[in-house]
Amino acid sequence: MSEGSKSLNFIEHIVEEDLSNGFAKEKLRFRFPPEPNGYLHIGHASSICLNFGLGLRYKAPVNLRFDDTNPAKEEQEYVDAIKRDVEWLGFQWETECFASDYFQQLYDWAIVLIKQGKAYVDSQSSAEIAAQKGTPTEAGKPSPFRDRSVEENLELFQAMKEGKFKEGEHVLRAKIDMTSSNMLMRDPLMYRILHRPHHRTNTDWCIYPMYDWAHGESDYVEQVSHSFCTLEFAMHRELYDWFLDQVVDENKVRPKQREFARRNFSHTVVSKRKLLQLVEQGLVSGWDDPRMPTISGLRRRGYTPESLINFANTIGIAKRDNVVDVSLMEFHVREHLNKIAPRVMAVLDPLKVVITNYPEGEEEWLEAENNPEDESAGSRQLPFSREIYIEKDDFKEEANRKFFRLKLGGEVRLKNGYIIMAESCTKDADGNITEVQCTYDPKSKSGSGTEESLRKVKGTLHWVSAPHAVEAEVRLYDRLFMDETPDSHKDKDFLEFINKDSLQVINAFVEPSLKNAVPEDRFQFQRTGYFNVDKDSTSEKLIFNRTVGLRDSWAKIQQKN
Repeated sequence: MSEGSKSLNFIEHIVEEDLSNGFAKEKLRFRFPPEPNGYLHIGHASSICLNFGLGLRYKAPVNLRFDDTNPAKEEQEYVDAIKRDVEWLGFQWETECFASDYFQQLYDWAIVLIKQGKAYVDSQSSAEIAAQKGTPTEAGKPSPFRDRSVEENLELFQAMKEGKFKEGEHVLRAKIDMTSSNMLMRDPLMYRILHRPHHRTNTDWCIYPMYDWAHGESDYVEQVSHSFCTLEFAMHRELYDWFLDQVVDENKVRPKQREFARRNFSHTVVSKRKLLQLVEQGLVSGWDDPRMPTISGLRRRGYTPESLINFANTIGIAKRDNVVDVSLMEFHVREHLNKIAPRVMAVLDPLKVVITNYPEGEEEWLEAENNPEDESAGSRQLPFSREIYIEKDDFKEEANRKFFRLKLGGEVRLKNGYIIMAESCTKDADGNITEVQCTYDPKSKSGSGTEESLRKVKGTLHWVSAPHAVEAEVRLYDRLFMDETPDSHKDKDFLEFINKDSLQVINAFVEPSLKNAVPEDRFQFQRTGYFNVDKDSTSEKLIFNRTVGLRDSWAKIQQKN
C-alpha cells in the first residue's frame, strides 16, 4: 500500500487493494453522476469531494456525467446549476458526459439481449408486473409474455422506439430469474415508453432506459474503473454486474460498483422531491434560497467552498447511515470566515447617540484594523462624528454590575474610537428611548498612546457614524426546520416543522466602506456575526445575508427547549 494508508477511508482502501492486485494506476477513472432533476445539496457535496478527491489523490481523470434518462423531471436549468456548483467548489472534470450520449448504444445492446433471449417485451400494466414480483420470502411469477419469440420482441421493441404505442402499453424487461432472493433480479425493467421531449435529444426517442440499465453501461462506455454509490444501491450491485456481463469485453476495464453511506443532516431535508415541494409551494424563494441545503443556497448565504470541503472531509465516508448535526457545518464556515472576512461596523437595531461635547459639524477619521487574524489585510479609515448609532440592546438606563455595556453614569469604549459616558436619554410618548446623550474623553482615542487611551473600561461597543451611515437591508436567516429530523415522522408531514422565524428582514446602518461591496463579498459584522452581500444587492440598495452568528446560539436555544 502507499504511504499514509493507515489514514485512508474504506473507499480508498478498495482502490489501494485493486492497485496492489495488479490494476494499472493509469487506468483509474472516476465519475460524479448526478441526475439533473434538481439542484445539488450538501449531501452531494460529500460525493463530489469523494470522487474528485480520489481523482486528485491518484492523478486520475474524473468525469461529470449527467444520468439524464427521465425527461419528465430533468431540465437544462439543473444541468447548468450542477456544473456551476461543481466549478464553484473548485473541482474540474475531465469530460462532460450524458447518459443520453449513449442512447443509441444502449438500444443496440438491448437488441443484442433480445436476440440472445435475455430480454423481452412485456405488455402488462405496471400494477400487474408489481403483483407478479412476489415478496422477499415468496418467489415471483413469470409474465405471460416472458416466452415471446425473438422476432415478436424485436418487432414490438422497434414499434416502441418509433412511438407507435402509448405510455404504459409495453416495457422491455431483462429475462433473469423470477425466483431470485434479490427482487431486483426478477426480470427488471430496461425500457419504458415516454412521449416527453428530452432536454438534449428533444423528441428523437420515445423510449428511455431505466437507471439500472443505463448506469453501469454508461460507466463501461466511459471506462470508469470505480463507481461509488450510496448504500441504497447495494442491492443493485448484483444487477449492475449482470448487465455488465452481457456486454463487457475482457480487454477493457470492467467498472466496479461499491457503496458508502448517505449522509443525513439535522434540521433539514435533502430529498429533491421535498426540496422541490418547498420551492413550488413558495415556502422558500427558490432553489438558491439561503435557507435551502442546496450548494447554491449555501453559496448565496455566504458559505465558502473551503468550508464545505473541510466539512465534507471532517464527516468523512462511512458504511452506515447517520445524522450529522448542521452545527458542525456552521462551525467550519465560522472557522474559515474568521480567517478571511474583513471586520466592519454595522448596527442592526439602531439607537442614536449624541456626543454633546464633541464639536458640531466636525468629523475625523479613525484607523481600524481589517482582520486581526490576517496581518496582510491592512487597515481602513473609519469616520467619526458627534452623532453615532449603537445597538438598542447596548444601552440601559439602569443595569446591574454584570451589564458591561452603556448605562446612565457608566462608561464604555467605542471600538477604534473614544471612551464615552452616558449622561441622559430621551424618550417618546410611549416611554421608548429614542436618543442617548453622552460625553467623550478627547484624550482617550484608541491607539493614541495617551494615559487616558490606556485606561481600562469593561465594555466595548460597535457603532456607525450617523452622517456617514449607509442604509442596508439585512436578511437574518435561521434554520428552516425546528425539528432535528423533520421528515422522519410517519404520522406527520415534514412541513409541520417549518420554522416560521427562519427569515427576518430588517433595515440597518453600515459603515461607508461597504458602499461599493458586491455580491458574495463576505464580512464579519463586529459583535454580530458573518454576513455576505446578496445577489439582489445593487449600488442603490445594499442587501446582506447572515451566514452564521459568531457563536452557536442555536445549541443554547435547543438546550432550553
